[in-house]
Amino acid sequence: MKPTIYDVAKEAGVSIATVSKIINNKGGISEKTKKNVLRIMEELRYQPSVMATALTGKNTKSIGLILPDLANPFFSELARKIEDRGHDLGYSIMICSTDYKKEKEKKYIQLLKSKSVDALILASGFENEEVINNLLKERLPIAIVAKNFPSISINTVAIDDFQGGYIATTHLIKLGHTRIAMIARDVYSNRERLRGYYQALRDYELDYKFDFCFAPESNVETGQKIAMEIFDSPMPPTAFVASNDLLAIGVIQAARQRGLNVPRDLSVIGFDNTIIAEVFDPPLTTVSQPIGDMGKEIMDLTVGEITGEKSKRKVILVPELIIRKSTGILTNEIDD
Repeated sequence: MKPTIYDVAKEAGVSIATVSKIINNKGGISEKTKKNVLRIMEELRYQPSVMATALTGKNTKSIGLILPDLANPFFSELARKIEDRGHDLGYSIMICSTDYKKEKEKKYIQLLKSKSVDALILASGFENEEVINNLLKERLPIAIVAKNFPSISINTVAIDDFQGGYIATTHLIKLGHTRIAMIARDVYSNRERLRGYYQALRDYELDYKFDFCFAPESNVETGQKIAMEIFDSPMPPTAFVASNDLLAIGVIQAARQRGLNVPRDLSVIGFDNTIIAEVFDPPLTTVSQPIGDMGKEIMDLTVGEITGEKSKRKVILVPELIIRKSTGILTNEIDD
């Protein structure tokens, strides 16, 4: 049977109030009594109840993190940075992955609320503004990372996704490419990247058209499948912008299936600058999101709201193009 605070108090020969004071690091307890109670807690393997702590109005020192896809290296790396910063600040992070499914978002929000987390951090892919507004009405601190809700006053850390799409496309144009395609999943951050892509084409007076449709998934297989379909178009592209590194790798794999050399025959740019961008062959040119800075900043803002030490802020970071070996000067046109 799981030990309770009553068992600890009885074994130590002290009151329940004394045990509670020691758990919550209150003063007025002798060092001898404190050591004795802590020893008994360890022997009994007693763990204070988080729910009981919450019911007393105290913080549980826990924060919920809801991600759309933990298998995506960007989100796994971001989760690690958030968890590292949480540890530094004395908070535990409860991580849930939704697979971009609304029913899972609803389920995990209810689960984390039942665990009495002190705050929720929602990552890119979460698009339900009504849910966020309802959570704010409950006075539960909410923060958004890798996405921006311009119409909601909420702690936010994201990059300028429009600028990211723009600099990626501009880089390819300056290399001589005029037939540039893009692959992206239909979420807010990618729609902004797509908007940047189209703006760059307009600014350089390019009118390349292909049969664009949003990708149903954000993985390598999807990138490969869509690229193969685009290669069959009447005017196949000589370059791709992908909304993440996994989709970009899928494009490169499709190019290899078609006997195309990257970057001699086809240039490819990814997005996120995850670890796979560095180790893939060829190393991937990509738009970097400063994952470490994002993780630290969102945790600092979240804890600041919990403690009342910081007001709400929107932090929009500048993306950076990391040029590697998957892009090059246009030398060959893919046969029409």
